[in-house]
Amino acid sequence: SVVTTAGFSASAHDPALFIHLSPRGRTLLLLYVDDMVITGDDPEYIAFVKARLSEQFLMSDLGPLRYFLGIEVSSTSDGFFISQEKYIQDLLARAALTDERIVETPMELNVHLRATDGDPLPDPTRYRHLVGSLVYLAVTRPDISYPVHILSQFVSAPTSVHYSHLLRVLRYLRGTISHRLFFPSSSSLQLQAYSDATWASDPSDRRSLSAYCVFLGGSLIAWKTKKQIAVSRSSAEAELRAMALLTAEVTWLRWLLQDFGVSVTT
Repeated sequence: SVVTTAGFSASAHDPALFIHLSPRGRTLLLLYVDDMVITGDDPEYIAFVKARLSEQFLMSDLGPLRYFLGIEVSSTSDGFFISQEKYIQDLLARAALTDERIVETPMELNVHLRATDGDPLPDPTRYRHLVGSLVYLAVTRPDISYPVHILSQFVSAPTSVHYSHLLRVLRYLRGTISHRLFFPSSSSLQLQAYSDATWASDPSDRRSLSAYCVFLGGSLIAWKTKKQIAVSRSSAEAELRAMALLTAEVTWLRWLLQDFGVSVTT
């Protein structure tokens, strides 16, 4: 209520996003519990909002965005970089790997894991914690999206085989800890989207896998790997399900970008 009384309106497309429009420009406020990001092209209103919120809450102004919810942001004259290097360091420390090995890929080719592979872990808590951390890390690391999707299917009853594949992902991250997403300032405002599907790829239930990626200009802004909820009766049906999943995402992204004041072409 404090945010709305300051003049913001809640976005209809993201419950954590608030928008203020004035003749001087657009201001955006992103709120997650007690962390927030304020940006826009109306510096006078931004200063007013900071003062207004400081009257209601104990706040610290951390200056230009550098770190938010485990995500590191850096900028140059060419654009922005987003990464989670510190998050990976903390994750590797918690995992306490007993060797210094690194691997070139997060998962081997043509691996089809089953629930019955290996021996049940005596305590699955560690597996669950690490997979949960990897799920959040995949927010900025599309290269681990697929293996994390696979590993997350076994959190209810993980086995020694599943855990060994989890360790492989961690060893891959150790060798690629400095990988970052780059968003060039000169990028075009054209949305490009691609989807794919693997028909009946899971041998345990023959459900297919959907995957997509979305680019704004030359920058990757959205990606997903998801098992389809029903068995597709043909490869064409599997591809159509993947396209439907992508269409919903692109529609939402267009609405969200409109909230940002960004007019895109497709």
